[in-house]
Amino acid sequence: MLSQVDEVASSAHADLQKVTGLDELEAWRVRYLGRKSKLISILRSLAALPVDERRDIGARANQVKNQLEASLAQKKEELDSSVNLSLTRESIDISLPGQPYHLGRLHPTTKTTREICDIFISMGFQIAEGPEVEWEYYNFEALNMPAEHPARDGFATLWVDYKTETGARPMLMRTHTSPVQIRTMEQVKPPIRVIAPGRVYRYEATDATHEWMFSQVEGLAVDKNITMADLKGTLFEFARRLFGTDRKCRFRCDYFPFVEPGVEIAIDCFMCGGKGCRLCGNSGWIEILGAGMVHPEVLRGCGIDPEVYSGFAFGMGVERIPILRFGIDDIRHFYSNDLRFLRQF
Repeated sequence: MLSQVDEVASSAHADLQKVTGLDELEAWRVRYLGRKSKLISILRSLAALPVDERRDIGARANQVKNQLEASLAQKKEELDSSVNLSLTRESIDISLPGQPYHLGRLHPTTKTTREICDIFISMGFQIAEGPEVEWEYYNFEALNMPAEHPARDGFATLWVDYKTETGARPMLMRTHTSPVQIRTMEQVKPPIRVIAPGRVYRYEATDATHEWMFSQVEGLAVDKNITMADLKGTLFEFARRLFGTDRKCRFRCDYFPFVEPGVEIAIDCFMCGGKGCRLCGNSGWIEILGAGMVHPEVLRGCGIDPEVYSGFAFGMGVERIPILRFGIDDIRHFYSNDLRFLRQF
């Protein structure tokens, strides 16, 4: 049994040299000094031994136990010192200036969208939203563009293959936010005043002036006795608030299948004051949006009597606004995730 005590002592000292942390030290203590350890078991079995053996083995076992407890205390002190030294080295000097945090900022498209929405909200409009994956009916047919209508050729469409139990139904990534206006007129009785901001999608090659995904804000007002004068007054006020109070507006006839009559709205060039420059193509005017009076067939298709109600609608590309404001020469910068570009805003 003396040899067993010596083996425990030898093994314990060898394992103690390998301990590098307080958790390992606790595991070592349980193994060699715990209630179920071999050394303690030897001490408990002494009563069954003859007196001479009990005296010799007991003395040696207690000597080993005291040595292991002393070694445990010494190792714990060494580890505590090491931890304290590490904490001292890693401590924070509170007198030093703090590490700066790089704050995020709004994307220029988001910032411009919010600015546009705030202007129209102050005029009494509400924000309306709709799905980006849309039925063909809401994207084209309800807007007075049936399948054979030539205006649909101008929309490079991303189609979605959607099948139901009754067969395939045409769906697409919406090409404009006008479907939100149709859904609103179907669900809400006049008077209606809404703006519909959101992403739209076109199947076309990207270049400096075209993107396959961009943002739009479209607006709709439907009520009794709404006239072209209301349209002109609303959009003129919008242009003044967004581009400056000294802006001039020009309304010229244009064609859109879902409005009649349709108009193109332009402002005098804020770079040259209307004299002509590179920004305005030497015309002195910059087109900012399209608009018009809602077509009677569109109102009728939504269950609104065009003999009683009338309305106007308008729409604009959001990225076009900062392009004009800041002289940005490539629309692809907005979605390239280049921080050098984004930090300017």
